[in-house]
Amino acid sequence: MVRVPKGVTVVVGLGLSGRAICRHLARTHTPFMVVDTRSEPPGLDAFYAAHPNVDVICGPLTSLDFTDAYEVVLSPGVGPDSPGLESLAGRVNPHTGEPVLIGEMALFVRATQAPIAAITGSNAKSTVTTLLGEMAKAAGVRAAVGGNLGTPALDLLAEQPDAELYVLELSSFQLETTPALGAKVAAFLNLSEDHLDRHGDMSAYRLAKQRIFNGAQYAVVNQDDPLTWPFQEGPGIVSFSANPPTDSNWGLVWQGAELMLMQGQTSWVSASELKIAGQHNYTNALAALAMGQALALDAFAMVEALKAFMGLPHRSETVACINGVTWINDSKGTNVGATLAAIEGVGATLTGRLIWLAGGVGKGADFSPLAVPLARCARLALLFGADSDRISDAVAAHVPVQQVNDLTQAMEAAFSQAEPGDCVLLSPACASLDQFPNYQVRGDAFRRWVESSAAGVSL
Repeated sequence: MVRVPKGVTVVVGLGLSGRAICRHLARTHTPFMVVDTRSEPPGLDAFYAAHPNVDVICGPLTSLDFTDAYEVVLSPGVGPDSPGLESLAGRVNPHTGEPVLIGEMALFVRATQAPIAAITGSNAKSTVTTLLGEMAKAAGVRAAVGGNLGTPALDLLAEQPDAELYVLELSSFQLETTPALGAKVAAFLNLSEDHLDRHGDMSAYRLAKQRIFNGAQYAVVNQDDPLTWPFQEGPGIVSFSANPPTDSNWGLVWQGAELMLMQGQTSWVSASELKIAGQHNYTNALAALAMGQALALDAFAMVEALKAFMGLPHRSETVACINGVTWINDSKGTNVGATLAAIEGVGATLTGRLIWLAGGVGKGADFSPLAVPLARCARLALLFGADSDRISDAVAAHVPVQQVNDLTQAMEAAFSQAEPGDCVLLSPACASLDQFPNYQVRGDAFRRWVESSAAGVSL
């Protein structure tokens, strides 16, 4: 067994975040070594070139004795209950007062005095994080945006040292190793079944997410999802909802033919003025507005940024409107929870019906939760790919189904059958790997086909 030298910090995992942890420790002149359970981690040669004097041990964690380690910093991909880490449970670092076993965000919190706006949830984290970052920049705030999205948090410290605000997307993996985030405002957007292979059950998954509220000044929660509320009183709570708001909270209200985004009795903006589509995206916008208000961002600047926001690629992205039919690319909808949000969100705003394009590798998912929402709003389900039969079995009693060979055939069928007021929604509820390298390539194929079709039509 290899004994960790006394006073040395151990970084576990050489993934994207692990390498960012190493760069941060090197910048702060902290002695460290690296452990990776893989025999040949990708990028090892580049790591040695950047850190020639750092020891790297490849192999099981059970081969190390952590007794003398100063701290053990886990990459998000490594669970704190991994074999070999048992001896660290409950140990406290006398120098920091925190557990010896921590993650990257513990290092981040120590290293900055700037306020943090933190966002978590099973879905829509990236959208709200990006939108809030745009709002902050429009309000003249030097905001650094990253975390689980884009640039790792610790790299933001080096790349934008003059940041006045850090807007961070955080996963349950990052939060479960964060003793106290101390965010100025923390948002928990929603909770649906995910990552149970890591957390074991929904209770543990929720518990990890709830850590985002530790030390927070304000909490933004989902009025329609009680699982997002803090366990204990502490931060000031503001909620958002797809329904009309209560008190000074945020919600959606129909005023005649206009759907308004409102805080209490105050109208902020009409959904018709936004480039993003779907009720779920309007609630995402409400969450960002609530966070921005907690950060004292200028209201006019926030609304202008919201009006300009196009959404993220492949996430309920409106590609074109052809002959009164809206085409939306939600290729990022790779699980049932994400697709359910898209169907319910888009369906609630249509004057016509939904034509749903779905299929791929279902990863053993249960597609039955999609059946009733489709019955309410869909004209047709066009299914393709490896698990199209399983999806058909789950929804065919509730919505007409047509099975085709691939995405192109699905788009051709949708084009011929859609009516004005309809929406064609690609939200596959499946991974893409049977027919595409990743969801991005799948979404790009959808976009190119729709844009080519739009160019050939007199709009």
